[in-house]
Amino acid sequence: MVDAAVSKTAEDNLVRVRLPLPARLASRYRVRVDSHTSTEAIRALLSEVAETHHRVYRIVDGNDPDWASWYADWLINLSELPSLLGARPVRSELVYLLVKLDKEFTAAPSDGGWEKFYAQELVRALGTGA
Repeated sequence: MVDAAVSKTAEDNLVRVRLPLPARLASRYRVRVDSHTSTEAIRALLSEVAETHHRVYRIVDGNDPDWASWYADWLINLSELPSLLGARPVRSELVYLLVKLDKEFTAAPSDGGWEKFYAQELVRALGTGA
């Protein structure tokens, strides 16, 4: 976990939080997410899930035809993704998006790598907005 800076504002009686925030804390509060901050944090989570998946599937050099299901489960249940998005994504929707994004990125790679592309698109599709 990285810094979590908190400041209270009068606007809607909200508390502003610099993410990532531990999921156990974020679930207690309505969190308004800054899309740039969440995109960068989600990008880091995607790197982490890729590394973790590769370690788990090291015997086959990371080869897993059902990788998107594994990623979705890890991202939803073992990471801060729900708090970064402002809501817990539906697993099947996240699996669908990961497969869709993989096909899109493979067809037309963009600058910044797959993690940046996926993070931006996940925030766009699943984020509750800032």
